[in-house]
Formats: sequence, C-alpha cells, structure tokens
Amino acid sequence: MSSQQNINFENYIPTDKFGSSKNLNRKTLNILIEKTKKSTEEKKNVFYSFSKNFKLNFNIKELKKFKKFKRIVTIGLGGSILGTQAVNYFLKKKSKKELIFLNNLNQEKINKLNKLKDLKNSLFIIISKSGNTIEVLSIINSLKNKANFNNKNSLIITDNKKNHLSSFAKKFKIRIIFHRYYISGRYSVFSETALVPCYLMGINISNFRKNILNFLYKKKSKLVKNLINLSKIYNSKKVNSLILLNYCEGLEYFLLWCQQLIAESLGKKGKGILPLISIGPRDHHSLLQLYLDGPKDNFFYIFSFKESKKIKRIKGLFNEALNRNNIQKVLENQKKAMISLLKIKKIPFLSVEIKKRNEETLGELFSYFILETVFMSENLKINPFNQPAVEQLKILTKQNLFKKIQK
Repeated sequence: MSSQQNINFENYIPTDKFGSSKNLNRKTLNILIEKTKKSTEEKKNVFYSFSKNFKLNFNIKELKKFKKFKRIVTIGLGGSILGTQAVNYFLKKKSKKELIFLNNLNQEKINKLNKLKDLKNSLFIIISKSGNTIEVLSIINSLKNKANFNNKNSLIITDNKKNHLSSFAKKFKIRIIFHRYYISGRYSVFSETALVPCYLMGINISNFRKNILNFLYKKKSKLVKNLINLSKIYNSKKVNSLILLNYCEGLEYFLLWCQQLIAESLGKKGKGILPLISIGPRDHHSLLQLYLDGPKDNFFYIFSFKESKKIKRIKGLFNEALNRNNIQKVLENQKKAMISLLKIKKIPFLSVEIKKRNEETLGELFSYFILETVFMSENLKINPFNQPAVEQLKILTKQNLFKKIQK
C-alpha cells in the first residue's frame, strides 16, 4: 500500500488476466508528467489552474460584502456546479450557512424556494460557462419574481463575451466574474467557477489548492503505477464498467463529479468504460451478487475513510462481539471483506483510503483524478477536453424550442 500525504492507495490487478505490449509504461508516463509540469505554467492551458502562479480574476476583498448572507443559492449544471457541491458535502462542517444547489430542472424544488418569504435575502451565484445554458436561464426565469436579482444579492460566473447571462447582468448591474474559456466545467474546480462559491461558503481555498501539485512532483507518487495498471484494463477490452464503490460519508457528490469526469472525457469514438456509483454497505444487499458472481467485465474504485478518532463505546444490547464494534468499525471490516473477495475472484480494483477530512485532502483527490483521466486519454488517443455528443444534444434542443416559438 502506497501513501500520499492524506490518501492511501492500494492497487490490485490479476497479472494472468490483463497484459498488453501497448500499455502505458513508466518512460511514457514520465514524459507526460514533465509535459504537464510545463503546462501548469502556460496561460490558457487547462493545467494552468494547478499552478502556484495562477491568479484569480476576482478580489477577495470585493467578495467579503457577500459573506453576510446566511443562505446561498447556487444555480448551475454539470461540472460547473458539481465540484462546488463535492467540496460542500465533504466539508459540510466547515460552513454554517444554508446551502441550496439548483442543478437540474426540478419544478417542485423551485416552487418550494418561491414560497420562502425571504428568498430575496439569499445570495444567488449563477454559473454558466457559455452564458446560454437553457436549464440555467429557465431556473432564473422561474425565480425572477421572488428572488429580485440585483447587484447586492447576486453574482454571475460566465464567459467574457456577449451571451444571455452577460446581458442579464448588464441589465441588473450584477457583478460578473469571468469563467475562463479554455477550462470546461468538469476541469474548473481549481478556478473561479468553484473557488468563488467555496470561499463564500467558508472554505479555505488556499488550503484547498495547497497540495494539488503533489502527484506531479512527489517522487513516491502512486500515479504512475496506477496508470500503468489502468491502461492494462482499458487496453484488454475485457472490461465494460467501472464501479465507484463508496464507504465514505460525504463523498457522494465527489463521486458524481468523478463519474462525469470519466464519462465525458473518455467516452468517445466508440471507446470508454461506463462509470457507475454504488454505496457500501447498502448495495451489499442488492447489487453485490451481480458484481461478484455475474459477468467478469467490471473493475472497482473503492473509497473509504480511515477514522483516526476513538469513538466512545456504548452499552450494547447484544453479545460482547457485537457490542464492542461501532458503526465505523463495522464499515471498515465490510470494506476489508469486499477487498478480500475481489482478490479471490480476481477482479481488479484501486482502493482509495482517505486519512484526513480537510481542504488539502479534497484538493489532492480532485487533482489525482483529473491527472489520471487526462493521462489515460493519451493511452486511448482521444481529446479529453471536449464533449461533441453533449454539444449535439444542446443544438437539437435549441432547434426544437425555437421551432415552437416560430410557429
């Protein structure tokens, strides 16, 4: 088992089942790492947001006036909002504010918000890279009467060009913070897109960015070995799905972000593996049978939290063996049993054990999976930064809507 500062990794791959001469090797990966290091200092590069020289295009002092709000309503879709949600749910004890995320067209949730008498006293953070995201604009329309959007209770994060959101901001004199055009939503967690709402929620954004270069510069980083094994799995063409199995409370939205990152970055040109989220131990009692005894066409990422604090024992109602094991201990042993079974069944996995629940850990997690995904795209020979099928759907949706208007 290898350890990064706040994360333990254990990688298992049955050597008799996976192997190919076309796999990524250590030499190729070291070249990619050096190339990425240089990219962190190139402005207008996705990895520039990793750099210590990266400068935010907003002034912290300017945002302080918005910290008075006790309720924050964040409006956005996909990667533009999932990163922020992931930070919030993992570090929810850090924020004392009421946080509401509108990340889908949920009429019931919008109706509930509109019934709040003091909705206009909320802070609204509206995020859309293009500024033309139909779902975001529809939510704004649905809230406009009660929200009373203005320059005192609203912030907009969008591209530095004319679009529906920038026109809306201009009309109501709302402050715009520019979404960098060269960073798509799922890669934007270290930029203004996530850092603005995270700062206003009470997250230490400096600590969040503190260790994000570790996997590029630490000599004992597990990134290279993990990628070599991962390339064997992808190149074998024996695997169709990746199960993101979660034993760590608070990591739910991180896994949703991770799912989008993998699917949207690597699912192209007939290539890719379907990432599915599963919850342990709940799914031990439903899906586990299929995972372990069904088709051997999946592999696992197993997420868990290593509890360092001693939990007080309570007087139990059952025998001594049951009474001395608290919930965390039961969870830990269920995960261990799962790992043992995967080895017996010769199913590959990567175990990701989190040691500390803080900003630094989460920053490392985000950076690891971004690097892993981008490097794997080199192995698959695809562009990890676009999403052509998604753009097709957006175009067709707009055509359908505009046809109705024209009629």
